[in-house]
Amino acid sequence: MKAWIGGTLGIALLGGALAVDAASQPGGTLAPGLRVGGVDVGGLTREQALAAVAARAPAAPQVTVTAGTNAWTVGAGQLGWHVDAAASVKPAEQATAERGLIDRLQALLGKAKVQEFPLVTAVDAQRATSTLTTLARGLEQSPRNASVIFERTTKRYAVKPDTAGRRPDVAAAVKGYVAAPASTTVTIPLNVWAADRTSAQVQPLVDQGNALVRPFKVQLAGTTRSGILSELQVANLYWVRPDGIEPDEPAMKVAFGQLTGYIDQPAQDARYALKGTQLVKVKEKAGIVTDRPAAYAAFRTAVLDRTKALLVLPSRPSVPALTLAQLPDPGKLELITVGRSTYYHSSAARRTNVANAAAKINGAVVAPGEVFSFLNTLGGISASNGFVSGLIISGGRTVDGLGGGVCQVSTTTFRALYQAGLPVVERNQHSYRVGYYEPQVGYEAAVYDPGVDLKFKNDTGAPLLIKTVNDNAKSTLTVEVWGVKPARTVAVSPAVILARTPHPPAQYIVNPKLRPGAVRQVDWAQDGYNLYITRTIKDAAGVRKDVTKTIYKPWRAVYEVGPKS
Repeated sequence: MKAWIGGTLGIALLGGALAVDAASQPGGTLAPGLRVGGVDVGGLTREQALAAVAARAPAAPQVTVTAGTNAWTVGAGQLGWHVDAAASVKPAEQATAERGLIDRLQALLGKAKVQEFPLVTAVDAQRATSTLTTLARGLEQSPRNASVIFERTTKRYAVKPDTAGRRPDVAAAVKGYVAAPASTTVTIPLNVWAADRTSAQVQPLVDQGNALVRPFKVQLAGTTRSGILSELQVANLYWVRPDGIEPDEPAMKVAFGQLTGYIDQPAQDARYALKGTQLVKVKEKAGIVTDRPAAYAAFRTAVLDRTKALLVLPSRPSVPALTLAQLPDPGKLELITVGRSTYYHSSAARRTNVANAAAKINGAVVAPGEVFSFLNTLGGISASNGFVSGLIISGGRTVDGLGGGVCQVSTTTFRALYQAGLPVVERNQHSYRVGYYEPQVGYEAAVYDPGVDLKFKNDTGAPLLIKTVNDNAKSTLTVEVWGVKPARTVAVSPAVILARTPHPPAQYIVNPKLRPGAVRQVDWAQDGYNLYITRTIKDAAGVRKDVTKTIYKPWRAVYEVGPKS
């Protein structure tokens, strides 16, 4: 009887303890025998367990990031990798809640079931995105569209192929790493970025462009005069664009002007010519020229029509502006003004061009109200017009070119017509200060064929005669203006220099054709200047002034040197 009572009492006491244990563990401590990532969390509160797991968390591993052929090694922490203590402890909390009476009894007897739970790791997507974006910066390559090029060797258009680009897909890399934070490799995909315009799309345009490349001949109606554009010249008249063939209007107009300038036969005004030492009258001569508005439209259309290789341009008569009857008696002409210059130390070629240009404009007559054009009067600067190679300014250098020395004549003519008080229609300066036109700095005019001219308007009310006197032995050139002398006086001031810029240091260029150690100067230094001259004209209308401005670039000396031995 006593044994039964004692056993009953023991069971009762044990049942009381079990009841107390069951009531306190779910809301308080974790069950004994539970381990998270090797950390014993049994008997700890949730907060204590979180702190213990966090304190014993392993160091972040190294992760290899790859993108194409590029690779980096970074700490996983830089990619947002971390131990998620809450997620790691949660299975232990769940196990505590699920323990039954037997489990609890064994725990009281010191025989608690041991359960091991792994650490749970996670990735902060925002930090991973930031780090991977930084690593992949510079890897993005935009695609290159196919384009059209012109190969001068073959004289044909060709396709420059398109090239695909690439774009790092950081979002895909982050998504993969977030899904597998235990991974020690992260790959950033490089997605192909296709070009918008492919070679296949451009090829038909190239074929259209090449179909237009052919020699193209124009002829002036009513004459045998003709001119031919080469394949290369024709190819320069249009663009092959992504949306089709586009005419190059500036190039079209230049080519048209050059062709018509060559084939036109403009009227020749009556003029004076020297017969012995006497001026005699020369009769005018009618001509025939291109009917420009209609001709240009036809030219533009025909160039872009691959079936056309010959175009006959419409023409119209060209009537002389000055007839023989309108020429004053040579004996009654008055000397209005004179322009002078010297050309000491000029080469033989330069002297040839000075003499030829002076002879070409000698005897030219400018009708009242008409504009004198130096280039038109000259007849163009070409070998066929008697000009030879000499030093010219072109492309920022002093180089050998056709017609070097013609500017000596245009400068002297400018001085004469400017001194006569005629209105300036066009005047262009040289790029730098040229010694041949000293000492009257800024008192000069450059010409270049085509497009750079010297023009004055005859406002005297009577024809003007231009007469040249060239003395090669003395290196002097004089341009005289004859006519009915207007009742006015003209004064030209010396140059007023506003600023002066020192010339740059000399440049040395290796010329393999020179012997080793040889030095040859091919360009000469000049300081830059900003200056102007003032012209004062007094006549019945009063006093008026005009200013001619000049800005000379600072110019470096250039030496060619032989290669090192």
